Amino acid sequence: MSSSGKDLAEGSSSSPSDHHHHHQHLHQQQPATPSRYESQKRRDWNTFGQYLKNQRPPVPLSQCNCNHVLDFLRYLDQFGKTKVHLQGCMFYGQPEPPAPCTCPLRQAWGSLDALIGRLRAAYEENGGSPETNPFASGAIRVYLREVRECQAKARGIPYKKKKKKTNQSKGNEESSSTMQLA
Repeated sequence: MSSSGKDLAEGSSSSPSDHHHHHQHLHQQQPATPSRYESQKRRDWNTFGQYLKNQRPPVPLSQCNCNHVLDFLRYLDQFGKTKVHLQGCMFYGQPEPPAPCTCPLRQAWGSLDALIGRLRAAYEENGGSPETNPFASGAIRVYLREVRECQAKARGIPYKKKKKKTNQSKGNEESSSTMQLA
């Protein structure tokens, strides 16, 4: 497989439009070695299943709702590696703080967003109905949006939607807005 083909395959698994087309993955003939995305999805699904089993009392998957998903996302924060400054911190809003501080490490918004996408697909692939998919709940979308805004402010890094075309679109965006003046 050429390197450009590999890049295309990996890139396609995380494209924003993927969320709308995940029902096209009905080809059950899995390749001999699962893709990185498929492996990650299985790992995430197993981790979430283990998390539900470890609850007191354990939660059967059939009774899982968006609150369990939100608790799971908060639980994952303890393993995060992204420094999120608290409002009282002198580095709050600075993209590159000059010194260490005691602010907590969290899961980065992008990681949580990708995780939810994989779990949402895994839920339906494992027999869950799209209507009852707890990962597709509005509460999850609201939570992720709040995390994104909070992290953007705390880290001084605005999140921009990724454009598919990298080189051409940047030049065209600036020039297209000024072209109208002519």
